[in-house]
Amino acid sequence: MSTQKEKLLRKHKAIATGLFFLMALVYGLMVYFQHHSPAAWMGYVEAFSEAAMVGALADWFAVTALFKHPLGIPIPHTNLIENKKNDLGRNLGSFVRNNFLTPKNIRPYIEKLDVVKFASGWLDKPSSREILGQEILHLIQKIIHDLDDEEVRNFIANKGSEILKTIDYQKITSSGIHYMVEKGEHVKLLETLLPQLKAYVEESQELIRERISENKPFIAFLAGKRISREMTDGIMKFIEEVELDKEHFVRNKLTENLESFAEELLVSESWNEKFDQLKTDLISPENLSQYADDAWESIKAMLDENIENPDSGLNQYLHKNIRKLSESLQNDEELKLRINKWIRHFLYRMILKNSEEVQTLISKTVESWEGKELSNKLELEVGKDLQFIRINGTLVGGLVGLVIYTITHFFVSS
Repeated sequence: MSTQKEKLLRKHKAIATGLFFLMALVYGLMVYFQHHSPAAWMGYVEAFSEAAMVGALADWFAVTALFKHPLGIPIPHTNLIENKKNDLGRNLGSFVRNNFLTPKNIRPYIEKLDVVKFASGWLDKPSSREILGQEILHLIQKIIHDLDDEEVRNFIANKGSEILKTIDYQKITSSGIHYMVEKGEHVKLLETLLPQLKAYVEESQELIRERISENKPFIAFLAGKRISREMTDGIMKFIEEVELDKEHFVRNKLTENLESFAEELLVSESWNEKFDQLKTDLISPENLSQYADDAWESIKAMLDENIENPDSGLNQYLHKNIRKLSESLQNDEELKLRINKWIRHFLYRMILKNSEEVQTLISKTVESWEGKELSNKLELEVGKDLQFIRINGTLVGGLVGLVIYTITHFFVSS
């Protein structure tokens, strides 16, 4: 099916060709009538039509030679576009680069760009903000689901292992003990355990008596029950003393020992080796892989849920920040200037930096076309206008012929 451009090209070709045949018909009639019933004016018409045919043929040849061989005859220097396709591509690329992609031509246009004005006007509409929010959420969702799960899990496991191994667990443990002592948490723990110890000792009288019987059977035979009772009473009394006396030496000793242990953790080579071995044994990508898998699945599920739910925190946060961005672009003049300046500078640098690539792109694109395809493309674009050259050639040729005939006839007659 013909396109509009093809129809217009055929129409103007028909007009130009029809004008040539009209001149040929007029010329034939004038030759005929001058032999049978001549008149003075016929010579002028004959001269006009004759020269018009010459002009029409000359311009037809010139226009046709651009796109194909006239009448299919491979005359030298015809079918120029197809034969010079590669040169045309290189010259076109060089022309665009040297005449368009230059600082002198780019700078005035770039300096007039006001991207922020367009963006702020678009974001000022609620529907636009909704579209932007949805597109961002869909992009996030697409990125998340396009990621390779295995690669992400391995990444989380490896990075998790690297991060966990850099942590100074000795220092953390030491600081934790110091913090516990400073806040008296060890005392609270002791006070929680003391009543339980007292109850345990009281419940364990029979067990104590059995142990005495096993180790000292003679003593147990004489006074086993009394001794076990005295031992448990003594232990319970001691526990009560620790429980009631806030300054009891056991409490103070516990505090001293914990602080001493916390200090030892920082400098002890033995503990350093133990913690290193612990990290080696427990913190590895293999051990963390299951946690990484669970973490990644949880992240995906959480994001999907937040993206699909319009009332989710993620949706609310995103839309709130889009509104804030819209307001800032509307009201913050300094922000507008900064963004516009950055965009202009970026575009200016990118255009100049890639001007050679643009030239190469144009050249390679033209070179990749088939010669006949390029010729047809250009003929469709400019062929209609070139037919006016043929029409003008016909008329101008006729007028020139008429002038020459008139001048000649004038001087001959004189």
